[in-house]
Amino acid sequence: MASLLEMKEIFRSADAVCFDVDSTVIKEEGIDELAKFCGVGDAVAEMTRRAMGGTVTFKAALTARLGLIRPSYEQVQKLISDNPPQLTPGIRELVSRLHQRGVQVFLVSGGFQSIVEHVALQLNIPTANVFANRLKFYFNGEYAGFDETQPTAESGGKGKVITHLKEQFQFKKVVMIGDGATDMEACPPADCFIGFGGNVIRKQVKEKAKWYITHFDELLKELEER
Repeated sequence: MASLLEMKEIFRSADAVCFDVDSTVIKEEGIDELAKFCGVGDAVAEMTRRAMGGTVTFKAALTARLGLIRPSYEQVQKLISDNPPQLTPGIRELVSRLHQRGVQVFLVSGGFQSIVEHVALQLNIPTANVFANRLKFYFNGEYAGFDETQPTAESGGKGKVITHLKEQFQFKKVVMIGDGATDMEACPPADCFIGFGGNVIRKQVKEKAKWYITHFDELLKELEER
């Protein structure tokens, strides 16, 4: 197991940094916001808490939550336009600094492609660097399920994305940053996991993560020290 000093060195010399999105890059949980918008907020928030705590499989929780919400294409688009995701303080500066250093930045999310791509555009991250779940709709715009073939649709999926990135780009050092159990379990294959508690603190992650931060300024300072 790498020491904290070794982890900091991995972060400073990383080829790529992968961020979780919900409650990490943005303040909200996208699926909870969508549920509120569709009138089933409380029931879905409880399911999200269980999923993030790692007590049920991610795919089972996602299927159950979406089965309750059944969002239409129009509702998803209206949510993005009326209640756009709020960026977490410091993330814009951190991503910009990583880009300046030639580090590739990816968004690896159990959330939804349309919402995550909106976030990527705000951070100048290419949409090709977004890995997220895809909602499916019928021709009339009604909910038709989600693409279960996406790696991010199941537990362990974020690790599969990182393995794919390492193979595709020959990255030597990849860092994963996130707030939840699905982020922590992506290391390995990630070379370093940084737990983030700036929006919500997941007890399991705070206790187990060797490097745990509550503000992105802490990572900016690490980059400035080199």
